Amino acid sequence: MRVAIAGAGAVGRSIAGELLENGHEVLLIDKTPGAISVEQVPQAEWLLADACEITSLDEAALQRCNVVIAATGDDKVNLVVSLLAKTEYAVPRVVARVNHPKNEWLFNESWGIDVAVSTPRLMSALVEEAVSVGDLVRLLRFSQGDANLVELTLPPESALAGTRVGDVRWPEDTALVTIIRGSRVLTPGPEDSLEPGDELLFVAAQSREEQLEELLSARRETGGGPEDGA
Repeated sequence: MRVAIAGAGAVGRSIAGELLENGHEVLLIDKTPGAISVEQVPQAEWLLADACEITSLDEAALQRCNVVIAATGDDKVNLVVSLLAKTEYAVPRVVARVNHPKNEWLFNESWGIDVAVSTPRLMSALVEEAVSVGDLVRLLRFSQGDANLVELTLPPESALAGTRVGDVRWPEDTALVTIIRGSRVLTPGPEDSLEPGDELLFVAAQSREEQLEELLSARRETGGGPEDGA
């Protein structure tokens, strides 16, 4: 996979290093000469250019890229790079860094962005995820389809504790993708049972989040079976 990263600062270089370790081709683009630190990521390609300029992106052969990551420290630049990558070069996947939470509402498919990553929001979500049981925590927003990656730790009193995954009537536009149980990461199958303390990761439409949280957090009723509502 070929990936172009706009912004060769600490964030861009760190992403590049991870991608290179996983066997991908990486091109780092930055207009600041001081940011061109080839010795720090020698396996990457480097381009001294303004990623907001069409001529620069032509030189980068952006049409050959599978993914573009707009990782500069300037939200305006990240929006422009994302829009050009999607509309002018039809890049299949565009990921953009959100530096200021107040601008997060802009980072959507109208600007060509498939995934927006807000570091402040992500850090806040990880704190919530570490201390919250029974509360739905939004970890990541996907622009396409208005879907989010959300997490909930199943409380001991949940009506779904002990219920098989295949027996639960999940809300529409919701998919259980992973169960984290202690040190294990499970791909859930219909016969797997939900256990108290399981960290459940879902991709869910935003409009279904409240319904999903109610389903998972519903308390077990004395003498009744588990609720599996929709």
